Amino acid sequence: MKKTIIKVVTIVLTVAIFATLVSVFTGCNSTKKDSNKLYVGLECAYAPFNYTLTEQIPGSVPIYNSNYKQQSSSYAYGYDVQIAKKIAESLGKELVIVKLEWDALIPAVKAGTIDLIIAGMSPTSERKKSIDFSDVYYESQLVVVVRNDGAFKNATSLDELRGAKIVAQNGTFHNDALQAQASAHGIIAQQPMDDFPDMINALNTRAVDGYVAEEPGAIENCASNPNFTYIHLVNNTTGFEATDDDVAIAVGLKKGSDLLSSVNAALANISQEERASMMQNAITQSAGAEE
Repeated sequence: MKKTIIKVVTIVLTVAIFATLVSVFTGCNSTKKDSNKLYVGLECAYAPFNYTLTEQIPGSVPIYNSNYKQQSSSYAYGYDVQIAKKIAESLGKELVIVKLEWDALIPAVKAGTIDLIIAGMSPTSERKKSIDFSDVYYESQLVVVVRNDGAFKNATSLDELRGAKIVAQNGTFHNDALQAQASAHGIIAQQPMDDFPDMINALNTRAVDGYVAEEPGAIENCASNPNFTYIHLVNNTTGFEATDDDVAIAVGLKKGSDLLSSVNAALANISQEERASMMQNAITQSAGAEE
């Protein structure tokens, strides 16, 4: 009987210790969100809208992964990050930047893993079927980045890119427009790539003749890469056909999110002059960081 009691006590103690350890380790790696924080998802790889720095500078924000664990020596900066900071400040919350792949952003906000998408995302009609969007916080032209020593450096319209191998990022309106409109201009649309670093590398190695970008991104890419220039195109005239929503950028939210009105109120308080200054700072810092 005594041995049985000792055995039972030992088992109970072992289970209790194991449960305590599980609790401790789970707590250290908790994926539970804090209601006092605003979780914003972005790629941290789309300069000058959002990108990664290895050293913290004024205005940059630590980067966390999808388990809300801070990444070592990784800081987010860019136009989107500055917009996110303004919104978080207006809501009285601490900003948490969550780095996710582009294709994971919409599923994450729908699942509640993040509160907002602030990632240079356009409120296209297709995306509006899945999530809600705020008021627009940026509008842009679609352009094409090419080599300044290439055959298409002097092009001024899509028609003058006839025969060019052009690529765009997967899952974006850039790629939708390219795939749908390339053949009408004699452009050879390539298979989309996962992100801008991949496309920049492809142009550097001459695997493609150019890639589609928004104008601020093209300015930054050309400043960072001396072999690049970009073709200034005007939507619906010399450039791609696009609706206002296609080339606008807005904050993505879960359908029916109660944050929508607060986000719009925060955006309304950012003047056009301040937005222009924020974008210029993002371009300047990004170009300097990549030299």
